[in-house]
Amino acid sequence: MRVLEKEDVDFEAECFNDIDFWGEHNSPAFGQISKSTLMQLFDNPSDFQKVTEWKLFVIQKKDGTRIGLIYHRIYQPYGVTGIGCFLVPGQRGKGYGTEATQLMVDYLFLTKDIVRIQATTNVKNEMARRALEKAGFKTEGTIRKLKFVRGVWTDFHLLSILREEWKEPRILTKTTR
Repeated sequence: MRVLEKEDVDFEAECFNDIDFWGEHNSPAFGQISKSTLMQLFDNPSDFQKVTEWKLFVIQKKDGTRIGLIYHRIYQPYGVTGIGCFLVPGQRGKGYGTEATQLMVDYLFLTKDIVRIQATTNVKNEMARRALEKAGFKTEGTIRKLKFVRGVWTDFHLLSILREEWKEPRILTKTTR
């Protein structure tokens, strides 16, 4: 996982504009968006950044292959922190989403003064819910008709992890042999 750089905007545009990237359980977050618009947003963050700390990261394999995107969003002044993770279709179900989520949780609790991180996932998206649970998230409830997904108002689960449940880094302090 690494911060999105200018050279990743092509990949970002490709992902955002591919309906398969969002999967059957999500709708594109921004609708269709051009590479030039994404480049402009990268170069000139909007007023949105004044009330929300928003960071987008690239998920990549050790060989440098980009396989997805993960973000965190901290709404000020309340400190409500949300995350979301999306993988290219061929890389789902291999543990990358869980690992990226664990990395993001470690990063946020080690660098931000926050007490909770939350995520939502379509009630039909069992794979995403399991990845969040493996990263320590607990289901809090169901938000009814939260998003319009592929022509239907859809319920989503709300999951969260609290700082005291996290206890210590799960990924960032591991060493490889």
